Amino acid sequence: MARIEVGKKRIYILLAVCAASFLLYSLLSSPINGNGLRFAPDKQAPIHPPEPTIPENEDEAWEDNLPPIPEVLDRPYSEEKSATHDSSQPPASQPTAIVQDAHPIVAFMNEVDTKWRDYESSRSETFGQTVERYRSKYGRHPPPGFKEWYIYARKRNVWNIDDFDHVMDDLRPFWAIEPRVMRTHAAHMWENRDDGVSGIHIRNKTVAEIRNSAWRSETMAEVIRLFVEFLPDMDIMVNLLDQPRLLVPWEDLQELLSNEHNSRIMPPEVEYNFTSGQDRLTNLGLEPGTIDESEERYSAEWFGYPGRQYMDIASKACPPESPARANMTIEDANALYKEPSSGLVTNFNLSSDLCTVGPAIHNLHGMLYSASSILASHKLVPIFSECKVSMNNDIMFPANMYWRHDDRYDYKPDDDVPWREKNDTLIWRGVTSGGVQIADNWQTMHRQRLVQLMNGTHMDLTKDTVTILAQDPPPQAPETFSPFADLGMPTTLPATYHHTTIHPASFANNISDVGFVEAWGCVPDCSFYDNIFSWKPQTTLTQQFKSKYLIDVDGHSFSGRWHAFLLSKSLGLKATIFREWHDSRLFAWRHFVPVDNRYDDLYSLLTYFAGYGSPITPDMSPAEAQENVFIPSHQEEAKKIARQGREWANKVLRRDDIEVYMFRLLLEYGRLIDDNRDRIGYSGDGSELDRFDAGQEFDDPAVSNAGEKGGSRWGIGGWFGGVAGPDQKEEESELLRHGVGSGSER
Repeated sequence: MARIEVGKKRIYILLAVCAASFLLYSLLSSPINGNGLRFAPDKQAPIHPPEPTIPENEDEAWEDNLPPIPEVLDRPYSEEKSATHDSSQPPASQPTAIVQDAHPIVAFMNEVDTKWRDYESSRSETFGQTVERYRSKYGRHPPPGFKEWYIYARKRNVWNIDDFDHVMDDLRPFWAIEPRVMRTHAAHMWENRDDGVSGIHIRNKTVAEIRNSAWRSETMAEVIRLFVEFLPDMDIMVNLLDQPRLLVPWEDLQELLSNEHNSRIMPPEVEYNFTSGQDRLTNLGLEPGTIDESEERYSAEWFGYPGRQYMDIASKACPPESPARANMTIEDANALYKEPSSGLVTNFNLSSDLCTVGPAIHNLHGMLYSASSILASHKLVPIFSECKVSMNNDIMFPANMYWRHDDRYDYKPDDDVPWREKNDTLIWRGVTSGGVQIADNWQTMHRQRLVQLMNGTHMDLTKDTVTILAQDPPPQAPETFSPFADLGMPTTLPATYHHTTIHPASFANNISDVGFVEAWGCVPDCSFYDNIFSWKPQTTLTQQFKSKYLIDVDGHSFSGRWHAFLLSKSLGLKATIFREWHDSRLFAWRHFVPVDNRYDDLYSLLTYFAGYGSPITPDMSPAEAQENVFIPSHQEEAKKIARQGREWANKVLRRDDIEVYMFRLLLEYGRLIDDNRDRIGYSGDGSELDRFDAGQEFDDPAVSNAGEKGGSRWGIGGWFGGVAGPDQKEEESELLRHGVGSGSER
């Protein structure tokens, strides 16, 4: 009888263990915050073992093959991990049980890792695959010169040979414009210097001339000379203004795109050459400044709109159902790109989409409220710009500031320092640019708002509060029943989070090194800033790399610092309304941290990474424990994103990548302006480059003439394993193991 009782007891214990296991599994699978709100994304990240031990000199070996950091970090609570920012008490020792952190950022990081791996693993590996994918995506044959471009790209170790959708999207609507009309626009757009346009003129495989020459067009011409032998005669109109130009009404754009789609054809046989001797190009036989009035011209219909609200002229380029035109509330717009429970950005593309966020930030960004120079058109004309906002129709090319060597924007690895030697601070320096500033409107400017928000003195005087996600006290398993203790498993449950408000003055004083170096761009002068801002000393990029957190925001236009920030060993945070050539290659939460243009999430981000307050201690009263605000630091997550961004930037944001992008852009543009554009292109299956792709030598004039430069000469061996450049080691890393500014920015 006793034996039976013992057996029953064991059965009851086993059932209790199973029930507790199910309960723990449910909690781990459904992260909730302190208010019982479920955090997106719906899929809970897999649980990983504790982080592998990283050697003491991990940062010095930054570019070597370090053990990958787990996708979800099971972190032990320890005194070293405790936050000290804005804490009135010293950090207390904490239990060492492993705690699964349920902060939404962990889920964001895991979700984007899946998307990134899909992107990375789907790239074409041969010319045949590249051609097949091109036809499948775009419904056309590749343009003439595509084989030479492919060889040129492979020799430069381009990581993803398919990622040129920005090029194709920018050029799509121009298929509805007759080639001769485009050539006529480009031939004469530069003639009125007040229109802010420079012309680059290619004739007989050379850059023959630059009209209205300026640093933007001169630098662009330097890039073009690297592959100009493969281009047809053309005139390229370069926007010399900081701001983009074209705002085609949405209804007109849909008609253009429909015409493009209906024009897609793939004849079985096409000519693999551009048409020579086409007319309606700039007459370079005339003296500069001389205009032949007898030639036909089409007006670009430019109109000026500086110093006024941009959305007044831009909203007509948005869909009718968008927030910009449908009178949606700010809350409705937030739901489109923010995780509702945390308020953090989950869709970086929509966070900079002015059709979505324009109504919310129309008076919070300098260009939107009072741009310094707007010369726009509602007509589709072929003009090339370094950046644009979501509704612009300019043809985008890589910003010259990323390609030319400039000490203000160049990243120098020898000047960087390891993560563990960096200051636990957020740094930003700049001037008061961004828009036309007067005494009554400066508070609408994005840079000024950032400086005030991160200024402890200002936040103390205003007594403003900010909302953050604070950690709930880690729940413990009941003392009367702890079946996992005997199994050596942790008895703590996932750390959950809840919203709370704090006065951030003390925290800002500890973490912020944000400020202006001088006033600039004011009307009639900047004296009204004298009693508002104190000026910080000018810093170099090298000095900024001593901080762990680098925030990048717009100036008059895009920021030329972004590539250097991504290449550094610091963590890049980004807030912008501008689109650039590299956007599709960068994944928010994997390569950088997205920031809302209102900065309403900035303190929540910084307290997550840097930590805040001290944990609850046994000697606290219930009231003190209830009011205590604590967030453990998440240095490993910050360091992981910084490392991934650095590795990735070294693969896809090199000068070589800019050159390859420009080459492809101008091949596609060259076909667009060709009268025979539907009958020219590449109609083969790509098999003639099979030996090249296999890394085997063979005689082909195209191979020897496509420009040797760096890395391996041959195929896969080059683009997977070559050396990208003197400052970029292309050793196999976590990425490979898984498969993939303007001058006024100042």
